[in-house]
Amino acid sequence: MTLAHNVHRFADLGRLYAEMTATPEFQAVFGEPLGLTVTQVGEDPAELDMPEPLAVQADCGGVIACLFDLLADTRLEHLAPELAWGVVNSFHFVAGKLERREDSLAQDLGELARAPDMSEVYVRELEEKQLLCQSVAEQRAAVETMRDFAAETYRALSGWPWSPARGSRTSPTSASQVDALDFLRARQLAARERHLPQGPIVVFSGPAVWHDFQQIWERLDAIHARIPTMTLVTTGQRKGADAIAAAWAARAERKVPLVTYGLYGAGRKVAFTRNRKLVELRPVEAVLCEGSGLQANLYGLLREAGVPIHAFRKADQAADPQPLPRGLVPGRR
Repeated sequence: MTLAHNVHRFADLGRLYAEMTATPEFQAVFGEPLGLTVTQVGEDPAELDMPEPLAVQADCGGVIACLFDLLADTRLEHLAPELAWGVVNSFHFVAGKLERREDSLAQDLGELARAPDMSEVYVRELEEKQLLCQSVAEQRAAVETMRDFAAETYRALSGWPWSPARGSRTSPTSASQVDALDFLRARQLAARERHLPQGPIVVFSGPAVWHDFQQIWERLDAIHARIPTMTLVTTGQRKGADAIAAAWAARAERKVPLVTYGLYGAGRKVAFTRNRKLVELRPVEAVLCEGSGLQANLYGLLREAGVPIHAFRKADQAADPQPLPRGLVPGRR
């Protein structure tokens, strides 16, 4: 890893920590907890504090930075990105477990809310189930926020983004039932916002072997200047051109939503089906780097749909001055 790269990455980390007055995301999740919470199934509700927002933010970034600092300038330095990746992934794993538990509780809550029974037992069960679901949702949001900041620290130090391994009817009803239904609607909207980024879509695709990041970043910067609310959709490869575009989107000063549209299913036609679905997203622009027949096929489909295309040829790349930074572990994340 070159001195210039070290200076660049620690300058980036400095900007990250300069923002540490507890960012709005941490303030929202850790600064305004529920009045009561249920920490485990079967336990009574309790009034427990959340970790202090700034402290949890600092420690989530600090544990990643500590790994890079510990192994810097040693024979184990090249392992730092992989070890740090695993730490971030542990947050992601726990967040996934909590999300599945939340989904199960929400399903139970929905069944209760849709089958009203005005008895005291029913009302108590509904309220307890709702508080448990809200508590798990709060825990999931907290772990996701911790994961995202740890991932941003990982990006600042490695130079590459972290990514995981693979109408109403009026009827008599109790106040508890109304609250439960409102909670389910709010939860559904929040989940949709998490998983379906909004904004004009810009499609990106390129081969797994590509070294000239500068021309890609400059073109994406120009598009972003014209379309600041854009969402970038890539074809999901974890190295080469797609990885370069993902690293661009992850930069702290941009924070462009990124959707990785990988290959789902089996068979020779899966990739071509994916290309058609990318066009069906109705992108406003596309950036394509010369690669295989898949990129050529996508180019033809986008052109037929009238989508403006920014195309780069392999021969137009600048000379490759040095290997990619060690922070990129192809195919590992």
